[in-house]
Amino acid sequence: MKLKALIVEDEAGSREILRNYLSKYCTNVMVQGEAASIKEALEFIDKNELDLVFLDVEMPYGNAFDLLDQVKERTFETVFVTAYNQYAMDALNNHAAYYLMKPINIDELIKAVEYVVEIKAKEDALEDKVLQPKLKSVEGKITLPQQDGFQVLNVADILYCKADDNYTEIHLENKKILVSKTLKYFEEALSQFSFARIHKSFLVNVNEVIKYRKGKGGSVIVSNGKELLVSASKKKELLSYF
Repeated sequence: MKLKALIVEDEAGSREILRNYLSKYCTNVMVQGEAASIKEALEFIDKNELDLVFLDVEMPYGNAFDLLDQVKERTFETVFVTAYNQYAMDALNNHAAYYLMKPINIDELIKAVEYVVEIKAKEDALEDKVLQPKLKSVEGKITLPQQDGFQVLNVADILYCKADDNYTEIHLENKKILVSKTLKYFEEALSQFSFARIHKSFLVNVNEVIKYRKGKGGSVIVSNGKELLVSASKKKELLSYF
């Protein structure tokens, strides 16, 4: 698969290094353009269809997150390239597919490109199709602690779980249950069943996913029509179910 890419970096020398590395080690990446500022990048993104954007964090008159906030419809994957490791969590929360540290390690660059290729190929195959997971129906029960005792719930009845600070919303077909446990607790409790952590805020019953959509990080539609965001770092795990 060929990837149409944009390099967004304010330093000319850094752009040249990345462009040369891609040309030599990632021949399936076609660099369509380069941008030295947020303004230039937004203009290029608006006029071109891209698969991948290599994005420096710190730039004049703003940063990478300002740029991503202004993109109307993001259908490309993002690989952050930066000398600052303190932005890693923000990058993942902004649906970055990969986070590369400067100076760029060639092996890590190759891994980043391979990851994006795998994700894009799977997305193209699944987008807007009615999905059938490669799984049997979920069977089992889970106990939900409540103030006045506990409630026993069929695991199969859970569509998805949503984080709410130190609480978790358990979403069923026609109602939701608020439980004073973190989403991490339910991720572990449901690990033996077909539940996938697709986002920092969502744990989804894979059997209830009916469609996948590309876009700002990607999203899934569950059986009750609710659309849930998918983090780029979680896409590979989710798409492997189908």
